[in-house]
Formats: sequence, structure tokens, C-alpha cells
Amino acid sequence: MFKKKITPRENKRTRDTISFKEAFSDMLDAYKIKQKFEESNIVAKWEEITGKTIASRTSRIFIKEKQLFLEISSPPLKQQLLMSKTKLLELLNRGHEDPIITDIKFI
Repeated sequence: MFKKKITPRENKRTRDTISFKEAFSDMLDAYKIKQKFEESNIVAKWEEITGKTIASRTSRIFIKEKQLFLEISSPPLKQQLLMSKTKLLELLNRGHEDPIITDIKFI
């Protein structure tokens, strides 16, 4: 019986291959849904960004036309967030080239 000699596959990337991150980003750009994806990511990670205390007192959260709308159940917390609006905007837009959120509205 003859055994077929198995040669190891090349693990080197060629110039034509791109990383998954680049491919995913290109797909979001091509379908023009990158902004919406980033917005939904912020809403999904609200507790991670702001912490349990603020997240537990947030009744409603949504984004419309780059504005974040928040319904806060605690008036003192709402006032405190209103005063630290710029810091919250920095936290939300951290790690993004273009700002995802331009304003925060409290309802």
C-alpha cells in the first residue's frame, strides 16, 4: 500500500487576505449600517459603560439622529447626569473615530 505524503498547509497570509475586523468594517460601510451598529452597541453596553447604579435607574434608552434619549427614574441622578453631560459624552464616544452621540436629552 502506498501512503500519500501530506504536506503542511501554508499559514502565511497573502496580500489578498484581510482580517475579520477589516472585512466586518468594510461590510458595515458597504451596507451603510455602521452608524446604526455603533448606536445599538452603545445601548447594549449601557450598564457596562455607566455602571449598575445608573443602568438600574434608566427606564428607557434610545438613540435617534445621533442624540441619546434617556429616561431616568431618579430626579437627583437625572440632575447629576445633566451636570456631567460632557463627561458622559466622552465615555460614550471613546474609541470611535467619529462621534456616535452628539447630544444627550433627558425625558
